[in-house]
This record gives sequence, C-alpha cells and structure tokens, in this order.
Amino acid sequence: MAQASRSGEGKIALVTGGGTGVGRGIAKALSTEGYTLVITGRRSTVLEATAGEIAAETGGVVRAVVCDVGNPGEVAALFEAIRAEFGRLDLLVNNAGSNVPPVPLEDVTFEQWSGIVAANLTGAFLCTQQAFRLMKAQDPRGGRIINNGSISATTPRPNSAPYTATKHAITGLTKSSALDGRAHDIACGQIDIGNAATDMTQKMSVGVLQANGEIAAEPTIPVEHIAEAVVYMASLPLTANVLSMTVMATKMPLVGRG
Repeated sequence: MAQASRSGEGKIALVTGGGTGVGRGIAKALSTEGYTLVITGRRSTVLEATAGEIAAETGGVVRAVVCDVGNPGEVAALFEAIRAEFGRLDLLVNNAGSNVPPVPLEDVTFEQWSGIVAANLTGAFLCTQQAFRLMKAQDPRGGRIINNGSISATTPRPNSAPYTATKHAITGLTKSSALDGRAHDIACGQIDIGNAATDMTQKMSVGVLQANGEIAAEPTIPVEHIAEAVVYMASLPLTANVLSMTVMATKMPLVGRG
C-alpha cells in the first residue's frame, strides 16, 4: 500500500513557544506531517527535551533554538540561523505568549504590562517582520503565518486587561499581515483557542472567575484538536487562507457570555 502523502514534506516550519503546551502539540503534529521544524523558547533544557522527544517519535528533523521573541536582536539571529541552515521558511506559527495573575486592572504593574506586551504582541510582530523579509526573498517566494489569538481576541475574562489587549491587537496584526502579504504570496491567519488542556488551564477544572462574579469549573479539550486545526490551516495552498478560526470546548461559557 502506498504511503499517504504528508502536507509538510520538504517544508520548513518555525513554532515559537514550541517547548510546552499548545506549541509543543502543534510542533509534534507538524513534524508528523513531514515538516522540518525549528522550535523556540526561553528555556534551553525544555526546548532540547521537547525537540528530542518529537524527533524520536516522528523521525523528523527538529531544531531547538533559544530565543526571547520580545528581543529584536535575538529574533534577527533566530531567522538568520534558519536562513543559513535551510535557506527558506514556509510556515511561521506565532504561538509564544504569557499572562499575568488575574488582578484588578489598577493593580497591574508597569513591569507586568510591559512583559506581556513584549511576549504576546511585540514578539509576534518581530517574528512576522523577519518572516516577511525571508519569505519575500526566497525562491519560490511566499509562505504562511498562523497567529495564536485566543478567544480573548474577541471576549475578555474578568481582570485580564493586559492579556486581552494584546490578543485583540494580534487580530489587527493578522489582518494587516494578510493584506500586506497578498502581493508576495504570504498568507496569514489566526486560530482562537478556548480552553486547551495544558498546565496553564489546570485551574479550569477547579473553577475560575466568571463575568457574573461566580466561580465555576469549565471544560477543556485536548491539545491535539488545536494541533489538527493548525495542520489543516497550514496544508492549504497559498491561494487559500483561513483568516480566522475558533476551536473551543463546546460547553465552555463563551457563547452567551454577558
């Protein structure tokens, strides 16, 4: 029986925040599809362990590169390393991000605000900027960018102003990138995730603050469902694009909130 073709065969992908959680799940799924992978994050030991585990499971090439995506010098060095080794980049998944503790807006410190803007927004912009430069120059030209928006790109949780602000801004970056990339065969889309089961969402099963002031448990979904959605978005030809997709736990209290 002939082996089914894999959508990523011969393609190069970069997943930021690829060492843990959603990013790790996406990286594994892309490697299974045949992509040569670069994963990046700030913790070397975590990245190296993840790269080794994925490569052993899928048989693919997985490179781990330490990078703070909020630092323009480190991002430039990351993309130069990709260019030097592989000569091109076909897919960028802007997944890296962080959050601050849920406290009243007036108690958020400037350092907390600056840190989350750097990780969630500035990092995505810097990586997109470098990806545009590489994708416009490579032959064949073009590529795809997928941004992790979160459902907070449309609907906030209580006490989440910094995170919500950055995720709303990601939607603007996605649309601007989709528009500016058109002439260069660069497609850009966004996946908004609701309650993927990771270490960050363990508290959901215990209970989290709702808009009406109550504490309620919320359902989660396996990371694999998110990864499968990203693989689908990435598998399209550059003449087609999923501009926006929401993947969420069916029973989470998003629809009808308020």
